[in-house]
Amino acid sequence: MGPSRPRRTDGPGSTLPKPVVPYFLDTTFAIDYLRSEPSALERFERMLTSGDEPFVNDVVACELATGARPDEHAGLAAFLAAVEFVQPGPDVAVLAGRFRGQARSRGLTLSVPDALIAATTDALGAVLITRHVRDFAITPVQISSY
Repeated sequence: MGPSRPRRTDGPGSTLPKPVVPYFLDTTFAIDYLRSEPSALERFERMLTSGDEPFVNDVVACELATGARPDEHAGLAAFLAAVEFVQPGPDVAVLAGRFRGQARSRGLTLSVPDALIAATTDALGAVLITRHVRDFAITPVQISSY
């Protein structure tokens, strides 16, 4: 995991640490953050100040780099430095394949990138932060919009 972030207490005078919540950030969230969308900026700031852990993987980094405008390259590098980058192993790839197979058996389509994002989120026990709730609703991951 990345550098330690301060943890909140449950209330005034409490010494109980707030549990760290792992969040996996979908590409839509990261794009909105990089383009200064107010709800994404506020949500990211809230994650960091509360001590929660934001994660991305190679799929999100690749998708961001693919669509980044020249004036966004520095912001992209700063964003990736501020989050925990994970590169899952073969077990997550197999899980992504299972998610795709389950979707197909129901007559639905789950893209390879979305399947890998969902499987990584699942493996981390994280909450997926996305604007595209419908894309991930066919997977078992916990989803939160912003």
